[in-house]
Amino acid sequence: MPISPNQGSTSGGTTITITGVNLANATAVHFGSRTATITANTPTAITVIAPAGCGVVDVSVTTAGGTSNSLSFFYIGPPIAVSLAPDSGPTAGGNTVTVNGYGLSTANTVSFGSGSATPTVVSDSQLSVVVPAGSSSGSVAVTVTTTGGTTAPLAYAYVDAPTLVSLTPTSGSAAGGTSVTVNGTNLASTTAVTFGGTTASFAVLNSTTLVALTPSGTVGSVDVVVTTEGGSATSVDGFTYVSGPGI
Repeated sequence: MPISPNQGSTSGGTTITITGVNLANATAVHFGSRTATITANTPTAITVIAPAGCGVVDVSVTTAGGTSNSLSFFYIGPPIAVSLAPDSGPTAGGNTVTVNGYGLSTANTVSFGSGSATPTVVSDSQLSVVVPAGSSSGSVAVTVTTTGGTTAPLAYAYVDAPTLVSLTPTSGSAAGGTSVTVNGTNLASTTAVTFGGTTASFAVLNSTTLVALTPSGTVGSVDVVVTTEGGSATSVDGFTYVSGPGI
């Protein structure tokens, strides 16, 4: 007498199908000491709504001919989500987020606002999930759904990708130390600025402006890359290193 599925939420409400023989006109299906609601019944199958419960219980079917052998049903407690890392990323999605919490081993869906993704279960306390694309920038609720239920929401922020409009000045000494003003959009969450692949120190002034101090480099033009929580933007050959004077 197989049961499918053989686990469900402690709050009840899981739809269960029990298959076997001589099941017609069942009068009761017991989950431990509690009775399930029968929604469909044929000689070979019964569909029921599991009652609330906890732990592992015996499930049996009673008909006019007697009571069947019993099989085990496992009640799963509700999950708890504690944190997301990172808790922001590009509106385009595609980045990987770690969800930490408890009771996550049966997770089947992680929802990001109206979007959802199937997680990889690392352990009962951790999930890894690739973030789906967002409809727009801004904060959305993140919930995890398991066999035991759905977590309370955590917040995740979608961030639009940056753009670069101009650099001033566009050239400076190969020795470095030139202060360059970078203008663009969505720069507020900048995490790195590089000149020719070398990291520069920088300060964000607002969402459209930052100031970077060039590192030393080799004479010639280099790409300038600004990386934010929303992605990266590149100014191809955006800055030119020049030789210093000599006499």
